[in-house]
Amino acid sequence: MYGLINIGFGNVVIGDRVIVIVNPESAPLKRLKDGAKDDGKLIDATYGRRTRSILITDSNHVILSAIQPETISERFQSSFQEMKEVMEQTPENKAKSKAKS
Repeated sequence: MYGLINIGFGNVVIGDRVIVIVNPESAPLKRLKDGAKDDGKLIDATYGRRTRSILITDSNHVILSAIQPETISERFQSSFQEMKEVMEQTPENKAKSKAKS
């Protein structure tokens, strides 16, 4: 229910497929990144810039982004709020609201 989330430089991910957004500094995450590269599941969306966050999807793809994890998280929250507002404005929900009144 998140829609498309901008992860920088015009790249987007399907929000519902992302499991976690993490900081890439720890050794286990560096090993995870190397393993994904070996498996052909690494997507580098940094455009040559420093990796500031790693997104892991439900299909075990590892996506590198040059955007801070906090910024991407804020974009997820904004997207969720927008989707929630749209869902509340559907004709079905309006009819339910009128029926309760």
